[in-house]
Amino acid sequence: MPEKIIYPGATETRVYGGKSDTQLGLKCPDFKVSSTDKTPYRLKEHKGKYQVFFFYPKDATSGCTQEGHDFNDNLSKFKKLGAEVWGVSRDSLKSHFKFIENQGYKFHLLSDPDETLCKLFDVMKEKSMYGKKYMGVERSTFVISPEGKLIHEWRKVKVKGHVEEVLTYLNSI
Repeated sequence: MPEKIIYPGATETRVYGGKSDTQLGLKCPDFKVSSTDKTPYRLKEHKGKYQVFFFYPKDATSGCTQEGHDFNDNLSKFKKLGAEVWGVSRDSLKSHFKFIENQGYKFHLLSDPDETLCKLFDVMKEKSMYGKKYMGVERSTFVISPEGKLIHEWRKVKVKGHVEEVLTYLNSI
């Protein structure tokens, strides 16, 4: 049975650790989330291109900033492979706009404060800091095929070298 955990700032207890709605090789359910693009992001509106979603814990933190720069520096390579790159975190759109402006990112960020995507891709994991347990985003990346199927995932991502792994995978298909 999944454990009930209250994470910092929560107003309710949420259940984590259940089965994800996304599974490798299967069609990913459609979803709609706020985006720094002009309109909300809907998966079904992006068919025909690979979708790369990288989930990160928090805007403007060192690892997340570096990961964003690594994706940003390689955007032309992703585009040549027919892939769109999207960063995803629980931060607000206001925070995302500031993050993009400060870092000069050329890709858009998806805002997931209610954890719609985090739950869909099962990236909310128990973490510990200074002996306190809380729920946070596990750095993860997912590739959705042009047909809408989840075709690859990386969990517990280490930033260094990760973007090259994703590009190597996309080059291999």
